[in-house]
Amino acid sequence: MEVRLVTPDAGAKPGELSPADGSGPRELLAYRSARGRRVVAAMILGSSVAGIDSTVVAVALPAIGRNLHAGFQALQWTVTSYTLTLASLILLAGSLSDRWGRRRVFLAGLSWFTVASVLCAAAPGIGWLIAARAVQGIGGALMTPASLAIIEAAFQPGDRTRAIGTWAGFSGVSSAIAPFLGGWLLQAGSWRAIFLINVPVAAVAAWTTRRHVPESRDTSLSGSADWPGALAGVAALAAITYAIIVLPGAGVTSPQFAAAAVLALGSSAAFAVTERRGSHPMLPPAIFAPAQFRAANAVTFVVNGALGGFAFVFIPALEIVAGYSPVVAGSALVPVTVVTLLLSGASGRLAQRIGPRPQLVAGCLLCAVASMLAVRIGSHAGYWTAVFPSAVLFGLGLASLIPPLTASAMNSAPDSLAGLASGVNNAVARVAGLLWIAALPPITGLTGAAYADPAQFRSSFGQISWICAAAFACAAVLAATFITGPGRPTPAPRTALIQTPVPHLACPVAFGRAPGQTRRADSSPTSDPSRAADPPSPGRPG
Repeated sequence: MEVRLVTPDAGAKPGELSPADGSGPRELLAYRSARGRRVVAAMILGSSVAGIDSTVVAVALPAIGRNLHAGFQALQWTVTSYTLTLASLILLAGSLSDRWGRRRVFLAGLSWFTVASVLCAAAPGIGWLIAARAVQGIGGALMTPASLAIIEAAFQPGDRTRAIGTWAGFSGVSSAIAPFLGGWLLQAGSWRAIFLINVPVAAVAAWTTRRHVPESRDTSLSGSADWPGALAGVAALAAITYAIIVLPGAGVTSPQFAAAAVLALGSSAAFAVTERRGSHPMLPPAIFAPAQFRAANAVTFVVNGALGGFAFVFIPALEIVAGYSPVVAGSALVPVTVVTLLLSGASGRLAQRIGPRPQLVAGCLLCAVASMLAVRIGSHAGYWTAVFPSAVLFGLGLASLIPPLTASAMNSAPDSLAGLASGVNNAVARVAGLLWIAALPPITGLTGAAYADPAQFRSSFGQISWICAAAFACAAVLAATFITGPGRPTPAPRTALIQTPVPHLACPVAFGRAPGQTRRADSSPTSDPSRAADPPSPGRPG
């Protein structure tokens, strides 16, 4: 689940936006202008590159395994290596885009992602593919916070919500098209084509961005980016992920697990010390002071972990167990996309009126029922009787729980740290998916070549479905116990861009500020969390 906070700044200072380097006169764009539409189109194309790729890789996993003779652990790393670098670097990348220029960082990420896509397509073995996917994650981390920040910084305050809504809507369309495109490429050619399709799309996006997108940066930032914290975070997540994957097969006493555990402890300690003592930490401990913020992120971790783990095996199960074609298997999640996109706005408005708890509990329970229904998927399972009901329930559950969960996280953070809170919630969601994808297959026996055996895959998929159902039920209990509504009505609605666990499905949702929080209309944006008097920067990742 991805959250992006957008706070239109009518009082931004002149000199923050220019066609070239961000230092010239302010030239905010109108949505209806030709250049404004081209800016939105460029961001849609750039975002679609990453969104389509994330979707079709899941569809292509069985084909990749057969072609490269890879075991299931290697296929896990094909997904987790991308998520690892993306989750580790996205907070740092948001800070870099504010400092170095959002257009510059977006173009760097787009170029990086495209080159890595070519390397993925040319990979001679599974090890090369895993490494190239990790490089792709770096490009994705650079693009993700910069793309929406460009829209926020480029448009006039009155046009920003419409521009963001257009961007979000077409992102949802791209996620719906991706399974059909990926399945067609797999059936017509090779899994390598799913990476090469990024090249022409990225080329058009880069050309449009260079020609029409203005540069912007936050000139008020001081100090250097938190490179030590980012490196320690990458090392910690990589070691933890490796330890989880190798533990079931190697055992606690194995040298591989022992070395990974030592590295994980050491790098985690280094990360904690760096963030506590650093002058400009990307994750200052103060962000976790509010109990509501901790509770919201705990629910986020459980919900997104279960969703990530389930989605990782769901599409391959339809191909390997039920015998679906790649096109049909990939499109099984389209109802989730459609239902979530259509209902998230209404869900956000309802949460404003009744508080977040009822919808959070209901949404988690709907997802739990959807997971239990998925246990029925077996050989020759019917789409309308076995798959479609689960997909619709997942869509209803996500539409119900994502907006209030986002509101709980955002409204519990001080307004000066709201942009950072958005990035933290996003990082928690990605890390949860990373760790659950690493853990669930091996503990259910889905290792080595077992994924090619339909009977073994069905057994493991059934266990994973029950585990995820139990996790959703636990999330409902957590929400009912620890998530509370605001103590008094929340005025002055602000807008968040909710990005669901369905790849690149984003929905703009309005909700109120936390009580007592105000926005200074005469200050310029900054993403430096130490500047408590200033509002959040649009460059913070989410």
